[in-house]
Amino acid sequence: MAVEEQLPKIKLVRIAHVYYTHADLDQAKQFLFDFGFTVAEDRGDTIFFKGYGTEPFLYVASKGPANEFGGAAFVVESLADLELASKTLPNATEIQQYKVPGGGKRVTFRDPVDDFPFHLVYGQTPIPVSAHLPELDYNFPENKHRAVNRTQRFKKGPAPIHKLGHFGCCVTDFAKSLDFYTTRFNLKPSDLVHDPKTGKDITTFLHLDRGMEQVDHHTFFFFQGPKYHVHHSSFEVHDFDIQSLGHQWLREKGYDLVWGVGRHVLGSQIFDYWFDRSGFILEHYVDGDLVDETTPISKSAAGPDGLHVWGPPLPATFLQ
Repeated sequence: MAVEEQLPKIKLVRIAHVYYTHADLDQAKQFLFDFGFTVAEDRGDTIFFKGYGTEPFLYVASKGPANEFGGAAFVVESLADLELASKTLPNATEIQQYKVPGGGKRVTFRDPVDDFPFHLVYGQTPIPVSAHLPELDYNFPENKHRAVNRTQRFKKGPAPIHKLGHFGCCVTDFAKSLDFYTTRFNLKPSDLVHDPKTGKDITTFLHLDRGMEQVDHHTFFFFQGPKYHVHHSSFEVHDFDIQSLGHQWLREKGYDLVWGVGRHVLGSQIFDYWFDRSGFILEHYVDGDLVDETTPISKSAAGPDGLHVWGPPLPATFLQ
């Protein structure tokens, strides 16, 4: 048995934020406003964007010579987890003071297969929730939940971001990646998708194994491909009306739609994918599945019908 497999798992609590570098930071900033973020702190060449939830920030946009994904950060359960990470993960840094909104400490390591950065944080100070959006009542054919003259009225605008839900990427050795992330962390497949021709698993959607705590269907996903790249980062918004208003806002601003609006099969969430001005894909989602330790691992064959129940046709380039 390998030494890594004998080590205790590093316990992740939730996904916290993502890092992106943009050659044109002004364009990136405007897109992020139109996508539904607000600024937590602007340092000139680095801007921290937040939602209306308790995370001090969700997205870090930095100016640089080229457009580049800088990895995702996950909150760990304890300082001991951070210490274990710094001593045992590949090319890990020492524990560093995290000089960002919310403070705390951070360790960064490199993915052992494709060498991309991955961040672990602990001790950040949460912020107060800045909005409480109403949970609307809906009228159905046989059950009416709204009183007479109680209308549904909305204002045009961006879809306010609640939290970062997940990120995903293309990896060059699926089996090695799956072994690393499920043995070194409390990450567990909700779904495994195999190639119907070879029978080999090529895609996974991983959730945080938090026992009986209810968690999102996936917080990290990856799939097999010829070259590593980030696929997208996904952000939760309040409900379908807010998501649709955000869709309309982005359309009217002239941004490029990737795919949506539609309903996924795996995870069930309603999705809406957009290109930012740097060519990165960001997603608004609502109504995703919850899982816990009783949820069985679902296995299915890859195919276009496995990605969405309704919505526009799957773009040919979506999984490239």
